[in-house]
Amino acid sequence: MGLLDGLRAALGLRAEADAKRDADPEDLFGMSTAYLTMEADLGYASTDVGALCFSGVDSHSFREAVDEVESILEAGREETGTEFDVTEDDHGYHWVILEDDDSEDLITSMHFAADTFIEHGYGSRLLAAVFGYENRDGPAYWIYSFRRGAYYPFAPRSGRERDSSAEFRLESTLEDELEVEPDKEYWYPLWPSKRGTHPWE
Repeated sequence: MGLLDGLRAALGLRAEADAKRDADPEDLFGMSTAYLTMEADLGYASTDVGALCFSGVDSHSFREAVDEVESILEAGREETGTEFDVTEDDHGYHWVILEDDDSEDLITSMHFAADTFIEHGYGSRLLAAVFGYENRDGPAYWIYSFRRGAYYPFAPRSGRERDSSAEFRLESTLEDELEVEPDKEYWYPLWPSKRGTHPWE
């Protein structure tokens, strides 16, 4: 199974078949307190970047949904200061990348983007929301699976290795604040296309 198939299985088709419920962007607000716990209890600083991963559809109505997402984020940029970009990675997945040093504004902007897809009937195309952190040991991410309605940690290291001890520490520390995915089969790694970069690059 290749990377593309693995992502589709873990966060897309198989997750949709095993979905607990419909995608609910309200779950993203769980990160509001998680940011504080990550820094205070674990020494992780936010990278001030979050991203939505979604699979595209070759249709005019879907393009209109993406255009509206961009319009909403553009309109909110002046008020919140949240910068954004919409890109496609080497695997054919699309990303809405958001950057803001105010975590509340970052989460709110991500919520608006996700909610817009859902309002247009494309909630099933939302795969994941990704929140980035880092400490002296390296990067770590909290990944939210829309189809599973749960978060899981991802701590990538060089050579496409995962720091399992860091991931379990993140799980145990945040399990009272976030709905953590209990089935580790769904803790799918979102490896970046280029070494040393983020999952959305």
